[in-house]
Amino acid sequence: MSAVPSVADLLERVPSWMGRAVEWQRLAGGLSHHVYRIDVDRVPYVLRVLERRVSEAGLGVAPALEIANTEAAAASVGAQVYATLPDVPAIVLEFLPGRTLRAAEVRRPEVIPALALACRKLHAGPRFANDFDIFEKRRELLEICRRNELPLPAGYLDRASTVDVLRDALRQRPGRTVPCHNDLLAENFIATSSGVRIIDYQLSGNNDPAFELGDIAAEADYDPDLTGRLAEAYFGAELSPALLARVRLFHIASNVTWALWFTVHHGLLAASPADDDAASRADGNAAARGEETVGFDYAAEAADKWGQALRALDDPGFGRLLGTVTGRNPITPNP
Repeated sequence: MSAVPSVADLLERVPSWMGRAVEWQRLAGGLSHHVYRIDVDRVPYVLRVLERRVSEAGLGVAPALEIANTEAAAASVGAQVYATLPDVPAIVLEFLPGRTLRAAEVRRPEVIPALALACRKLHAGPRFANDFDIFEKRRELLEICRRNELPLPAGYLDRASTVDVLRDALRQRPGRTVPCHNDLLAENFIATSSGVRIIDYQLSGNNDPAFELGDIAAEADYDPDLTGRLAEAYFGAELSPALLARVRLFHIASNVTWALWFTVHHGLLAASPADDDAASRADGNAAARGEETVGFDYAAEAADKWGQALRALDDPGFGRLLGTVTGRNPITPNP
């Protein structure tokens, strides 16, 4: 990773903190960036220092976009932004008093409506500065793998034609796009007294809300019943068989593409000082608990996500989902 300014240097760049009693500590978790709790006269803040190589490796949006989207999200469910340091780049954020959720918790049926409500609030907020498409991200990550000669999960390219069928089905009858987080693993939800808030806009962009729900389902290993509960809580009376099928197909697309995220991280950034931060993308890993993450196996995580995607692509119900979305029941994808 590139050199990160010292915390002491960064503290001096926030004028409102000058001459005040300041203490800081590194926070566990995060998505490849450097995150600190800063206490100023005993008032807590979060300092999020963005690592440029993350976006350069295709693992996040450009720092300027993440800053802009974080500011936009503050109008809905994001933390308030108190200062930005674009040249570092870094963001000073509200410290959200609450509980970081875990995968087991977001799988509880009684928690799902709160997640859906948080997503609806985010999606109704100001639009983000960029757009996001999970299949374009897959194309980008594949090109990074090719350019750097990174080994792909076993059999990945063998199923390219099936993934193309999935992509083409989801691009039929596209709906409106909304500001989406696009990476809602459990640890990016914070339960507070005023409701669930959403943090870390590393992969944010305007997108299909059905992807947001499918990605939550993929990250938390939802079964079809829980995925249906999430879609119903979000869409309410607007939920149709076609909308539910879109959510379930985006669940597959999430695993297909994020398998490459882990592949690229393993190949390009796994030896970096921010290893412990990026590891929190894995459900229940040690970084999310503030423990040691030395030896985290990104290649194994890529293989696991690809394995989940393969099982879904091979499931007899896959063709029925495609047909429901396209209106041509059923579709038999090419192997």
